[in-house]
Amino acid sequence: MAHFPINIQIKNLRKKLGLTQVDFAKRAGVGLRFLRELEEGKPTVRLDKLNQVLDFLGVHLEIARNENIKSEWTDNNKLEAEL
Repeated sequence: MAHFPINIQIKNLRKKLGLTQVDFAKRAGVGLRFLRELEEGKPTVRLDKLNQVLDFLGVHLEIARNENIKSEWTDNNKLEAEL
């Protein structure tokens, strides 16, 4: 998927499935208010509910280093297990 904000990606995937917000929320097992706030880009959402939505869509979150940001980490500050 392209690098669009997660709320836009979720909304686009829901629309590809041909589901209204009401139907999607019911089938994914989340509240309509949560889905609306998620699709509107609310900056704070519950991770467990977000994962429910992602599971329903058959996708997942992935953590990746942003190569555009200079790392200010020193050898002493590196993570014990490289991500």
